[in-house]
Parts: sequence; C-alpha cells; structure tokens
Amino acid sequence: QLHRRLATAIESRDPASADENAALIAEHLEAAGDLQSAFTWHMRSGAWSSYRDIDAARLSWRRALRVADSLPADLTDRLAMRIAPRTMLCGTTWRGTPEPATDLFDELRELCGEAGDRASLAIAMAGLVAEHWQHARMQAAYEMASEQIALVESLADPVLTVSAVMAIALQAHTGATDDLLRWCEVTIDWASREPAQDSVVTGSPLAMALGFRGFACWWHGRPGWREDLGDAIALARTADPMTLGFLIAWKYGLPILDGVFRVDDTALRDIDIALQIAEACGNDNVLGTVNCTLGAALLFRGSATDRQRGRELLAQVRDMCLNNQLPSSELPLIDVYLAYDKALDGHYDNALLRMRKCIEELSIQRRFVYQVGATAFLVQTLLARAGESDLAEADAVVERLAAIPGDEWVARDMMVLRLRTLLAKAHGDEAAYRDFRDRYRDMARTLGFEGHIAWAEAMP
Repeated sequence: QLHRRLATAIESRDPASADENAALIAEHLEAAGDLQSAFTWHMRSGAWSSYRDIDAARLSWRRALRVADSLPADLTDRLAMRIAPRTMLCGTTWRGTPEPATDLFDELRELCGEAGDRASLAIAMAGLVAEHWQHARMQAAYEMASEQIALVESLADPVLTVSAVMAIALQAHTGATDDLLRWCEVTIDWASREPAQDSVVTGSPLAMALGFRGFACWWHGRPGWREDLGDAIALARTADPMTLGFLIAWKYGLPILDGVFRVDDTALRDIDIALQIAEACGNDNVLGTVNCTLGAALLFRGSATDRQRGRELLAQVRDMCLNNQLPSSELPLIDVYLAYDKALDGHYDNALLRMRKCIEELSIQRRFVYQVGATAFLVQTLLARAGESDLAEADAVVERLAAIPGDEWVARDMMVLRLRTLLAKAHGDEAAYRDFRDRYRDMARTLGFEGHIAWAEAMP
C-alpha cells in the first residue's frame, strides 16, 4: 500500500514530469504488486529515455519484459505485452549495444507468429541486421535486410518503413540505391505530414532520410545533395546523439573518402560539435563513429600534427572494433587508412600488403562505396613505390574497380577517371594524360565535388 501511494504521489505531484519519473513510478508499482500498471510505466520510461539515454531506455524495456513474462498465462493482453518490450530491445540494437539480439529475436518471432503480429516483427528485424553487421556477417546481414525491406513494403505503413533504417544503410554501402531512394521519399513524405516525426527506433527519421537522399544524389551525380546533407545535419543537432553521429559519418566520412568534400574548417567544426555531444552522451557507438570520421579527416588534412592525432584516433577506434564496441565490419576501411598513413612515411611494402587484404575484404562484403576511396589509396601507394610490377598492378586494380556492375555510379566513375589520369602520367603517355586531366577537371567542376576539384587543379 505504501509503494502504491508513493507511486501515485510522484505522478500527481508534478504531472508534467511524469515521463521523466516513469522508471521510479514503475519500480514502486512493481513493488506494490500492480504488475500491469508497472509494465505500462516501464514502457513509458523506455520511450521517454530513448532519445536521451538509450542504455536507460533498454534497461526499462528489459524490466518491462521481465514483468510481462511473469503475468498470469490467462491474462488477455499478456501476449501483446510480451511482444512490445522485445520489439523495442531488438529494434534499437543498432543504436549502440553489445547485447546480442538473436535469441531474443527468436523468442519474438515465435510470439509474433502466435499473435499474427507482422508489424512488430518488421520493427525488430533492424536488430538482426545490426547484429550481423556488428560481427561482419555480411551475407547474413544482406539476407535479413532484404527480408525486412520486403516485409515492410508488404505492410505499406510509413511508420514501419522508418524502422528499416539499418537495412537501407547497409544496402547503401553497396551503391544500390533503388530501395534507398524509395525509403527516403516515403519517410520524407510521412515526416512532412506528421507533427511528431521522431521514432524510438530511428531517432529523427527526417534527418536520416535527407542524409541518405543526399548520399544517393552525390553517388549518382544528381543535384541537391549538398542541400540535403546540410539540412540533415541541422536537424540531427536537435535529435538524439546517435542520429547526429551517424549522419556526421555519412556527410563527412564517405564524401571525403570519395572526393566529394574537402577537409575544411567547416567540416572540422561540425565533426567537433558532434564529438562533444558524443563524449557527453557516453555511448561507445556514437563516440567511435565520430572519432573514426575525425581521424580520417585529419589524415586527409595532411599536416604532421593532424596526421598524428588522426592515427591515434583511428587506432583507438580499431581497438573498439576488436572489443565489440563498434562493428568489426568497419575494420577493413580503418586498416586502409592506417596503412596509407604508413605509406606516406615510405613504408610501402607492409602498407600494400595490408591494403590489398582490406580491399579484397571490402569487395567480398560488397562495400563498394568504401572500395572506391580505398582503391585510390592503393593505386597512389603503388605509384609512389614504383616497383617493377607496381604499374601493371595499379592498371589492373583500376580496371577491376571500373568493372563493378552499377548503374550511373558517377562518384565511382569520377574516381576511375582520376586514377586513369595518374596512370597515364606514370606510363609517360602525355597525350592520354592531358586528355584524361582535362576531362577530369571538367567533370569535377560540373559536379562541384570539392575534393576532386582540388586534386584536378594540382595536376600540371
């Protein structure tokens, strides 16, 4: 009775703060034996915490799960109550937790089958995609992503479409953008009509959709990418830390790697703001994502001081991947960055061995967006070493990159043109070099790709 009275007092004392106090109210109701009410308040606490502290949110959902499982078997709503917290725990795995989702998802799939609840299953699949990605089980991740996208599209619910964010992000790495662009347009349309745009699974769906659409536009050389990326970051600053960290990587990690942006003061300022937020939130996934982006940017910046800090950050991020604090699937790209840093100091042999291995892994994983920039590092290193077979290897590497099937992969084609220009120079073919160089400069300026413009202008 005292616990029940105290729960009531906490709620009524300041109704506006009820959500903030939901975890405490739930604990007292549970202690009072009022399990159904305790479940409701645990779920309410999870929803309130999801944008502020994902670890606290997941703790509330685990408590709700425990309560739901302890309810009498003949209770009418027990099955739905058992499904709800499992859905949230699986669906938010991607937002930064080493907690495995597979066993919980298997339980959920069985419960959803019993209840005929396909919507909860669709939301929860995000966790399985994330878990496979986390452990570099890329084929399993692609299969689960395809299954989730198919299920979500069959349900034709924009709210559920939002939950497929990890599946869409994974497919974006392959350069295949059909599903990605459909997801973006559905999400942007839904978010523009709904006053409450946030999602417990996704954070800010509108920010995510704009960021992904910006990626697709620069990847295919279409207009509007700069505006979409800028709007995405502006929205993400008011969303949860995971959304901001994820989009900072999409705006500055991939585009800098592939020559779309240069590392300028604006880029470093945006990344630094994200880093401050990441450090304050205490989420390893957010912190590692932003540090990886910053470390790579500093390597591109090029000064001795920047390179030293960049390699230190990337080494820390690499350790996080090995310790399951970040997806181990990111190791190949991190190792390419670190190998190229070694090559800049003249340690070509070890750097090349490492780069070849990593690019092969990226190819097997179908991470073609990463492979574009990584291949450029390999070719530059081969040309710098200039051994007897290096030029022939560089030629072959570029042709393999050009031969990857992909419709209108303008960003890939731009990098191939740059590398063919460098190769023509290395072969001593001045006529071909001038032709490639002029075409490269024109293409870079037409598309407005700042990194490529700078590289092209540096060519004599």
